[in-house]
Amino acid sequence: MDREEVEIEGNSEPNQQSSGQISHLALDIGGSLIKLVYFSRNNNNSVASKAGNASSNGNSRTLVVDGQIHFKRFETSKINDCIEFIHSRKLHLGDCYTGVQHHEAPTSDKIMIKATGGGACMFADLFKEKLGVFLDKEDEMDCLVAGANFLLKAVHHEAFTYMDGRKEFVQIHHDDLYPYLLVNIGSGVSMLKVDGDGKFERVSGTSVGGGTFWGLGRLLTRCKSFDELLELSHQGNNRVVDMLVGDIYGGTDYSKIGLSATAIASSFGKAISNDKELEDYKPEDIARSLLRMISNNIGQISYLNALRFGLRRIFFGGFFIRGQAYTMDTISVAVKYWSKGEAKAMFLEHEGFLGALGAFLSYEKRSLDDLKVHQSVQLTPTCTSPVGDKKHNPQTGCLNEYESIQCSIYAA
Repeated sequence: MDREEVEIEGNSEPNQQSSGQISHLALDIGGSLIKLVYFSRNNNNSVASKAGNASSNGNSRTLVVDGQIHFKRFETSKINDCIEFIHSRKLHLGDCYTGVQHHEAPTSDKIMIKATGGGACMFADLFKEKLGVFLDKEDEMDCLVAGANFLLKAVHHEAFTYMDGRKEFVQIHHDDLYPYLLVNIGSGVSMLKVDGDGKFERVSGTSVGGGTFWGLGRLLTRCKSFDELLELSHQGNNRVVDMLVGDIYGGTDYSKIGLSATAIASSFGKAISNDKELEDYKPEDIARSLLRMISNNIGQISYLNALRFGLRRIFFGGFFIRGQAYTMDTISVAVKYWSKGEAKAMFLEHEGFLGALGAFLSYEKRSLDDLKVHQSVQLTPTCTSPVGDKKHNPQTGCLNEYESIQCSIYAA
């Protein structure tokens, strides 16, 4: 799809999310998490074409099908739960032509599912054995960029800044989107300079990312899951573990070089100066320090790369963030500090699904070349939490404030 057109419409009934015929499914199988994106038609939708509608360039279009794009995730270590979810919803049996009747069905008996990430190769045999499907692998970086570009163009309230508990949406005109730096924080971190649709370069990265947080956190706190570790970090005080500037200078600032007394001089630095063992520290304090250390590091490296290429915008995505207030605030403070207030970190509502969404969109290359998506974007809330403190709820399986996007597909 070359360009998406956006409208904001009213909310649909909540029960539409769990019903309707499934048409598309795409996967992003990472080292830590599996992300799913799939499409379902609305209950009241007719497969038959509806009344024509004029596009922005004056050409008439015909509405073919409307429905919702859904988002779901599983830990990679629990891949069998993901496979069972796909099987129970029959997502792998959906018509990849979104129910458009004038297309001919594929002649091959193979069921192909778009997938990206390293696990698309690693678990290909498992999906074939359990579901009888073949994973059609798409390039990971291509998918990340395609997913980000689509969201930034198609979803009105997608990008936002976060600082001191305040979340502010940022509206970006399509003609002024490029270039930008996309920082995807998964198990590791990739930094991509994006110059247009399909035009990008990986300019940097770091191995210190979400996998580092989860791996070290698991060893140091004995937490059983990534989400448990995040929740634990909310209860902690990193100053018990981190060495601050004030700890070195007797409680005062180092004003000559612009360091406040509360600035972190050394992450985990107090652990070497106190006569304590690991069991003497509270797990929540360790988790907080670890999250702060990694978030600060990513924020600093990201800004330095943006400065290197003269980029004004930095978008952060990936499931390390999880919409967590403390994580976003730490990254934002790091970018603000190192840029002396000239740059701002920006985040995405569907941060962790960029790769999966890019794989989902790649179906268009082969089977839906004559269709365009008219994004009647509707963000349907499925979790309720205070604005600025968007958290994952392990009990409900809710990961984001918004788990679906309303969309309508038109034939040109």
